[in-house]
Amino acid sequence: MALNKPTRYLLLALGILLSLHFLLSVTHESYGNATSFSALSAAWNKEKQNDVNGAVQSIRSIEDRFNRDYGYPYVFLNEEPWTEEFKKRVSALTRAPIEFGVIPHDWWYQPDWIDEERAKEGRRKMEEQGIIYAGSVSYRNMCRFNSGFFFKHSLLTKYKWYWRIEPDVMFHCTLSFDPFVYMEEQKKVYAFTIALYEWAATIPTLWDTVKNFMKEKPQYVAPDNAMGFLSENGGQDFNMCHFWSNFEIADMDFWRGEVYTEFFEYLDKTGGFYYERWGDAPVHSMAIGYEHPPNQHCPKDDEIWRKGMCGCEQGRTHDYGPYSCQHQWDRIFQ
Repeated sequence: MALNKPTRYLLLALGILLSLHFLLSVTHESYGNATSFSALSAAWNKEKQNDVNGAVQSIRSIEDRFNRDYGYPYVFLNEEPWTEEFKKRVSALTRAPIEFGVIPHDWWYQPDWIDEERAKEGRRKMEEQGIIYAGSVSYRNMCRFNSGFFFKHSLLTKYKWYWRIEPDVMFHCTLSFDPFVYMEEQKKVYAFTIALYEWAATIPTLWDTVKNFMKEKPQYVAPDNAMGFLSENGGQDFNMCHFWSNFEIADMDFWRGEVYTEFFEYLDKTGGFYYERWGDAPVHSMAIGYEHPPNQHCPKDDEIWRKGMCGCEQGRTHDYGPYSCQHQWDRIFQ
């Protein structure tokens, strides 16, 4: 999973709504009113509290383009208590409810059972290869937290849906419908904006670990899965395609379910989040499997572009660029 700055973390927000049906199967019952079960949420580390301008820009943008008409609540999470200045600046931007919470220590920091010497050596080797965030333990903490814990936080347990945003983003188009209601009514579980190739050197053993899990738990593999998006040879190798989780919308009951819980715990006990640099994006993509510089999505369709009153350059999009996996998705599902 790639971010522009090593300290930019989870904020829940918008994506182009495409339904996914992937490797693991769960049962979904009808949902209640989406307004009662949905939230926009954010998790930053302590170093970003002083960078309130990034949060201000993102919230101002999503309020103008969507949330001022719906009033979905915001949930901000941090490893330390939020400053009064941050809370004041952010709260002034919306009439929607806002909650600020602290992440439990064990959910954010590197576990004691990790062999630090081995982890340090892994970071050193990645730094030699010039891999982004190669030496960052904080980035690895974030990836592990986003993969297996954020949806368990007490401030989020009352919600089913979340919408993830990043700081310093701009939403160019007005959304004329409620994605939470759409996904609820259509019985969708996950939505994404951008599909990218992962950096193979960051996850050398992840796919083998996933295959081992599927061998041990074959009952969890859906017969009509999306293996074709993840692999060109029936699952023998991972093609590095994954959904960028920065802008995902998803049903947290999927992450909270027995299948994903066992999947995450299986991965976590290997230490791969720290011995390598496993990201939450490929983990999410395998499990279920708008502008954020330098990647951007802007609608090509004339009607959608006009209806959304989009301020971006029409057709300027990452969707079919050299680093995009959108063509792989289209090949499977269109």
